[in-house]
Amino acid sequence: MMRRFVFAGLSAVCLALAGAVLSAQQAGANTPYKLGTFLQGSRTFVGLVLHDTVAVDLSKADASLPSDMKTLLQQYDSVRSRLASIAAAASATRPAHAYDIKSLKTLPPVMPQNILNAAVNYVEHAQEMQGRSPNDMVTPTDAPKSVPGIWERRPGDTRHNPYVFVKPLGSVIGNGDSIRLPPGRERVDWECELAIVVGKTATAVPVAQAREYIAGYTLQNDVSDRGGRGDNRHGSDWFIGKGHDTFAPLGPYIVPKEFVSDPQKLGITFTLSGRVMQDSNTERMTHNVYEMLSFVSHILTLRPGDIVSTGSPAGVGAARNVFMKAGDTSVCTIAQIGTLTNPVVAGTIPTSSAHR
Repeated sequence: MMRRFVFAGLSAVCLALAGAVLSAQQAGANTPYKLGTFLQGSRTFVGLVLHDTVAVDLSKADASLPSDMKTLLQQYDSVRSRLASIAAAASATRPAHAYDIKSLKTLPPVMPQNILNAAVNYVEHAQEMQGRSPNDMVTPTDAPKSVPGIWERRPGDTRHNPYVFVKPLGSVIGNGDSIRLPPGRERVDWECELAIVVGKTATAVPVAQAREYIAGYTLQNDVSDRGGRGDNRHGSDWFIGKGHDTFAPLGPYIVPKEFVSDPQKLGITFTLSGRVMQDSNTERMTHNVYEMLSFVSHILTLRPGDIVSTGSPAGVGAARNVFMKAGDTSVCTIAQIGTLTNPVVAGTIPTSSAHR
């Protein structure tokens, strides 16, 4: 009889322990995580980020997982359950291959093949760049028309057509890296933006299907040189305005789309050395994330890891004649996505590169 009670007691303990483990796993499976790329010494690894404080080295958690971010994004649907299990286990008991993010260098989360940025995709930003009050209504001077084969307008749509430019890959820097002010350029501005991260090869994607091609979201600060080119040749010079070294801070992490409740209802703020400059919401976009991905994919085939940045809200420096200066700190924050922080420093021209 005593032996029966002992076995019964052990069984109850085992069931309780199993239940506790299962509960912890279920809780971990429901815990949001992000994806990032990190440098530890001379070694680079893709990490699963928990609470923005810990990075789990995926190569050590499961050697069968892709070791680079582009491949991970491409295979995300097939490895999602494994990532959820790793998040669950790391949430319950921190493994040896989970590191404090402060001990690592955070790199740009992905190095894309293409970066496409939306221009003036928020109503109030269009107004401020035209010198109007944010309360003014903007009416197109000419009735917009469809762009054959690229953007077919629906009846009654009075919005301008999407406008996109290419951001050079050489401009990309990561969280914590310095924005360098080009010598002689005194009107360097900020633009805090929600950026789409592409997960599947996308060509001519209908708006209704665009979500299927999105892996997740990150942040980009579309740093902009408002100083102009000194003449009016061919109109605006987007290369001078957008293409300087360090003018594309990106990151810090990628938030998978399942952890973003609604990409069109995210608070977005930018501060310069603690002063709030931008305070808006992604619901103020003229063309939403799905429309922007669709538009771009009708021109250029998008690949896993590519970035489509969705434009800046109002509050840029050009509208108030305030610009970045050496010693400033740039901080871009988007709810549910994260915070991208970059110090601002004075740039120098190497002696070998100086004009003679």
